[in-house]
Amino acid sequence: MEKEQNAVMLKEDESVGTVRIAETVVAHVASIAASEVEGVIIPGSSASKASKAVRVEIKNKTVKVDMAANVKYGYNIPEVSQKLQGKVKSAIENMTGMTCAGVNVRFSGVIMK
Repeated sequence: MEKEQNAVMLKEDESVGTVRIAETVVAHVASIAASEVEGVIIPGSSASKASKAVRVEIKNKTVKVDMAANVKYGYNIPEVSQKLQGKVKSAIENMTGMTCAGVNVRFSGVIMK
């Protein structure tokens, strides 16, 4: 099997094979986790489009995330960002087994809903 671009090997065992995960999968995990935080709206109408608002860099099984988000009017941005960062970090670490070194959030808009 040829090496996939932007994928990291999670596990290699000669008796059963290898496990690789693409950066886009990690970005999708981050996007879904972020959308579960109250007061946060990730740009894009679908999960596949929403993952475009998330950039992931993986080096030595350590993940760094940069994401754009919108906040609903009336929510405290520092509180929402803390919850958002914690939720994304936890989801990535639990689902991939990699370490999440940072989640950088850029709020790009306020949504009136």
